Formats: sequence, C-alpha cells, structure tokens
Amino acid sequence: MPIPASLSPAELEARLRLHLLPELGPRRFRKLLSAFDSASAALSAPASAWRALGLPAACAEPRRSAEIRERAAAALLWLEAPDQHLLMWDDPHYPALLAELADAPPLLFVAGDPGVLELPQLAMVGSRRASQPGLDNARAFARSLAAGGFAITSGLALGIDGAAHQGALDGGGRTVAVLGTGLQYLYPRRHTRLAAQIVERGSALVSELPLDCPPQASNFPRRNRIISGLSVGVLVVEASPSSGSLITARLAAEQGREVYAIPGSIHHPGARGCHQLIRDGATLVESIDHILEALQGWQAPRISLAPVRATRVEHPLLALLHAAPHSTEALVQSSGWALADVLAALTELELDGLVCNEAGRWLARNP
Repeated sequence: MPIPASLSPAELEARLRLHLLPELGPRRFRKLLSAFDSASAALSAPASAWRALGLPAACAEPRRSAEIRERAAAALLWLEAPDQHLLMWDDPHYPALLAELADAPPLLFVAGDPGVLELPQLAMVGSRRASQPGLDNARAFARSLAAGGFAITSGLALGIDGAAHQGALDGGGRTVAVLGTGLQYLYPRRHTRLAAQIVERGSALVSELPLDCPPQASNFPRRNRIISGLSVGVLVVEASPSSGSLITARLAAEQGREVYAIPGSIHHPGARGCHQLIRDGATLVESIDHILEALQGWQAPRISLAPVRATRVEHPLLALLHAAPHSTEALVQSSGWALADVLAALTELELDGLVCNEAGRWLARNP
C-alpha cells in the first residue's frame, strides 16, 4: 500500500523523525501537526514555540540530531521492501475503528497485508501461562471465528495469544498480531516462525513503535489499547486476576467494544479473571454462536473450512463416538492420537454441536 500521494518525501521523513522523539506520544504528535500544519514546519520551529505548546525539552532537543536522522533514514529504507508499509492517521486506509480513539497511533508500521486491518476484527487474549484446555479453546474458537468472518487480533505473546493466531491460520483465516516492540525486534523470539507465517499467509504484523524498539515493560499495556481499538469485541479465553488481558478487556469496555469471557472451573486460578469479567458485565461464552449472534452483521463473508460435519465418518473421533460413548482416555487409546490432539479435536466438534460430554463420557450428537 503506497504512502498517501499528498505526502511529499520530505514530509514523510519529517513525520518519521517526529515519531522517533522521546516523550512524544500520540496526543503531542497531533498537537504539533495541528499547531504547525506539517511535521516539516514543526521540526523547523524554534524550541520556544515547542515550549509554548507545553512540550518538554526532552522532545525538542534531539529533533535535529544525527541519530534521529539516521533512524528515520533506516525506516525509509525498510519501507522500500515488499510487504512493508506505513499507515498514518490521515491515511484513507487507516483502520476506522482505531481512528476513533483519542490516543490513536499517528503512525502504524505494518508487515504483511495492510488490507487485513480493514476487515472486521475480533480480539482474543488470555494468559501467557495458559493450561492445555485453554490453549485448545483458543485455537478452536479462533479457527471457527475466522471461518465466521472475523480476522483474529491478538498480541503475539506466548500462551493464548499465540494459540489464537495459529488457530486462525490453521482454518485458512486472517489474523493481526499487534506487537509491543518494533517490527524489526520480534518478541518473544519463540514466535519468530509464527510471525513469519502470519506475513506469508496474507495476514499482518502491526506496531506503533519505532522499528528498532526493543521490549520495554511499559509498551505492552500501551499496545493493548490498539488490540481492543482495532476490534469490534474482545474475547478473554483464560486469565488470572492479575493478567494483562484484563487491561485489554477494560480498555475495550471504555472504548465501547463488546467484552466476552469463557468461564472455567472455580478451582482453576486461570479462570478467575474471566469470572471477574463476567461478574463485571462481560458476556459469558460457551460457544462461538454466542459471539456470532451478538455481532451479526459485522462479519466479512464466511470462508470455507475443511468440513467436519458433512458425513458421520469423515472425522475419526466422530466415527468412534457414533459407535459408542467414550471417555477422553478411551478415545486416546482407540484413535492412537496424542491427548492434546484429541482434546483439540473434541473442542472443535463440541463447538460445532457434533459432540457433547455427559458425566465424563463423550457422545455424538445428530447434526
């Protein structure tokens, strides 16, 4: 996606330099552009004019430094590569929902397909130390919601975030990963391959931070407002009361977005954050239908997944359950599959209404 035609190369470079200044957040960035009409004029203005706007000296002093110029030049070079883009708040392709925020990022770096940001998005977040059932739920819900017409947006973190991104990709859907670092400094490193898959499969990595920005604790809560701001709703899959996912849910509520939470066992610490959200008014979710019904009309056209309900014999576990009820352990033994694979498949079949669990035994249901 090209830089807006109305933006000259000099103005683009000036905006990148402004963006690199310390202590210059979204509100101050916009204040400068409003006061001086352009980033180029803002950079040329005397320090006294910046002080008159209430901007600290830490913002103004480094604006003409060689380091800032070199980093802006490196960003311009990055933008010359395929699948690497920059969206700005006055760009017609800037995400409309995100633009509604008072502190919307003035610049968004995008690796992959920036068109994904114009699709209806549903955020999925949760614990970095998620349980196996929580990870299975995240993958299954993401796969089905992507098939239901939503891009799945999350933060590329370990645990629920990664499972949500992977579930969307596995189902042939789109996903948006909002980073708390610059796009040249992927974090966590364990998700380097997942990040590459997101770009390769027509989805997008997004960050408001300078390309070379390393992990900093303060940037991750800040990143959460973008995750919720891009999305029509937020689904919290599994979270403790101290989880950062609850920050995302709170921001979503403040932004007027829908908040959903999957309940869990009262004995599982990872369910307590979801239970708190439900007590605070979040919608309790037991199947994707609860979300799709509430957000009817938002979805993009549905995509086709490999069918699991076309015939009774197409899915191996479903064939076993049509023959007789099985416990989870019995299905592991009969199918020869790993326990994690059996649990993931059962979650998807349950979400599709094809199986149910009664007294610890799985039964097939008539479609």
